[in-house]
Amino acid sequence: MTNICRALVCFLSISTGPASAAEILVAAASNLNGVCQELARQFEKASGIHVVHSFSSTGNLARQIENGGPFDVFASADTSHVSDLERKGFIVPASQAVYARGRLVLWTRPGTPVKINSLNDLAEPRVRFIALAQPDSAPYGAAAVETLRKLGLWEKVRPKLVYAENIGMAKQYAASGNTEAAFTAYSLVIKDGGKALLVDEKMHRPIEQALGIVKGSKNPDAGRRYTQFLLSPAGVAILEAYGYLAPAR
Repeated sequence: MTNICRALVCFLSISTGPASAAEILVAAASNLNGVCQELARQFEKASGIHVVHSFSSTGNLARQIENGGPFDVFASADTSHVSDLERKGFIVPASQAVYARGRLVLWTRPGTPVKINSLNDLAEPRVRFIALAQPDSAPYGAAAVETLRKLGLWEKVRPKLVYAENIGMAKQYAASGNTEAAFTAYSLVIKDGGKALLVDEKMHRPIEQALGIVKGSKNPDAGRRYTQFLLSPAGVAILEAYGYLAPAR
């Protein structure tokens, strides 16, 4: 039996409340696009609750919640947006929790003719374009900028940077060959092949990802059960299988 299966059995044994045909809408940061499908599948198996996702950058999702977006749960790529929404009254008090720590990578697609073996290679003329998410709205984009500054590469590579709305789109720029590389989430490329250079976490602030129940949720009980699942050993095991680090407890 795998670690995920053992953890799921544990969650099933401690989950409270009867299964239902409820549905929840989760506002999920773009880095979760791959893992969320597996999380939703296992959660529905355990609870009977169907999960629908709306993926975008963390900043964009936060704005949607402030404008009355019909979400039940917000799974952010940072802690600050959830804290800010809670302060403004859009997140249920005390529902905020860190569910994972993300890993930033520099990714090149399989078969790319431009070989990049270190971040310093980005300054070379053979690397023309580098994709990253908008740092103002995407925590992984902000971490990429912080890394480039700390390594002393910012001024050298700034003219090459191509900004995407979110890290999923940044990855697509590199996958299509429109850029030689992309800063993105390890979780988005861990199962895709290509070359993923993990960025040393010392190069940027930790990418601690928090969740919270949206105060205007029409199904807060189901939302609470979903957040409990993400924080349970079963949820943590799935997240770790997609390259996330467990949050400090």
